[in-house]
Amino acid sequence: MGIIIWLIMGGVVGWIASLIMGTSARQGIVLNIVVGIVGALIGGWLIGPLIGAGSINDGITVMSFIVSLIGAVILLAILSLFQRSSNRQP
Repeated sequence: MGIIIWLIMGGVVGWIASLIMGTSARQGIVLNIVVGIVGALIGGWLIGPLIGAGSINDGITVMSFIVSLIGAVILLAILSLFQRSSNRQP
């Protein structure tokens, strides 16, 4: 049951992050899930120690959702920087 919750949470977080970053038209559900899960890992790694977030066993909380969303937005921002720099080739 845990993997289904991860997929649903990843999809929602990825979708909201893509709306914030304006990339929702270019992403499908699979990419939203990947962005959400990877964003949760990035957010937990960067922000988790700063705010004293609990372990992965704490379940889904509002704070874990916010941390995941921030991580997903950071991931999409980094990806958009790489896409812009690859489009500038002479």
